[in-house]
Amino acid sequence: MLPNIINPKKDEDDKDMVIYITPRAAARLNAIKESDKNPNLLLRVTVESGGCHGFQYLMGLKETFDPEEDTIFDLNGGKVVMDEISLGILKDSTVDYTTELIGSQFKIVNNPRATSSCGCGSSFDINF
Repeated sequence: MLPNIINPKKDEDDKDMVIYITPRAAARLNAIKESDKNPNLLLRVTVESGGCHGFQYLMGLKETFDPEEDTIFDLNGGKVVMDEISLGILKDSTVDYTTELIGSQFKIVNNPRATSSCGCGSSFDINF
């Protein structure tokens, strides 16, 4: 589902860079905001070098963002924020919330640039 975009960034082809948020992820973000009584919470997703495949996803709940540098994606009030470099690597990916036997987590799925990933899904490799 296409989210509302605040402070959109363009890629090298002058197209808006976008990530998608599943309704399940948006609902979970909204539930966390409600249970914490903090309407300012958003999920920050960043990419760093490291992990067993070269890059790793880092996710955490934050209250602040840089209005000049960050892009916010909002689906039904569930907000995901990314810096421009991470967005360039993750554009056209999807943020989901999964519940599995080992636990529940926010997760990046359908990353079109990932050429391989580790078993837990938090580390990946890309071709530039």
